[in-house]
Amino acid sequence: MYLNTSLHNYLMNEIERKFIVNDSILEVIQYIQPKTIQQGYICDLDGSTVRVRTKGEKGFLTIKGKTVGITRQEFEYEIPYEDAVKLLKSFCPKVLHKDRYEIIIHEKKWDIDVFKGSLQGLVIAEVELTSEDEEVKLPAWVDKEVSEDASYYNSNLIQKI
Repeated sequence: MYLNTSLHNYLMNEIERKFIVNDSILEVIQYIQPKTIQQGYICDLDGSTVRVRTKGEKGFLTIKGKTVGITRQEFEYEIPYEDAVKLLKSFCPKVLHKDRYEIIIHEKKWDIDVFKGSLQGLVIAEVELTSEDEEVKLPAWVDKEVSEDASYYNSNLIQKI
C-alpha cells in the first residue's frame, strides 16, 4: 500500500497558538455541528510524532516535527477512513476522543476542541497563523495561553487517558 499523492495536503510549517477557554465558549459553539475526532499516536519520539486520526468520516495520517516556539513542521495526508480506523485499533494503545467546532473570528479560523472521556471538562482553542509574530485579536472566552506548555500537546494529553 502507498499514499496517493493526489490526496497529499501538507503544510511545511504549522504555526499555532493554543488557549484554555472559559465556559462562555459554550454559548458560542452551541449551534455549530462539531466533527468527532479520534486520534492516536503510532510514534512519539523526542517531540516528533506520527499521528493517525479520524475526523468525521475522513481519515488522516500526520507527521509532525519537534515544536520550536510555536512552530513545527507538519505533513498531513488524507487516507481512507477505514484504514485510519484499522490503524487506531492496531497501533494505538490509547485513543483520544474530542469534538471539534470550527469558527471564524476576525478572518481567522479557530478550532475549539471539547475533550471527552477522562479529559472531559478540558476545552482548548487553537488558531493557526502565517507567522509567529502575527497579531491575533483574542475573543473574550480566551482565559490563558498554553501555546508553549507541552503538557497541553495532544501527544501528552493522551497519556492521561
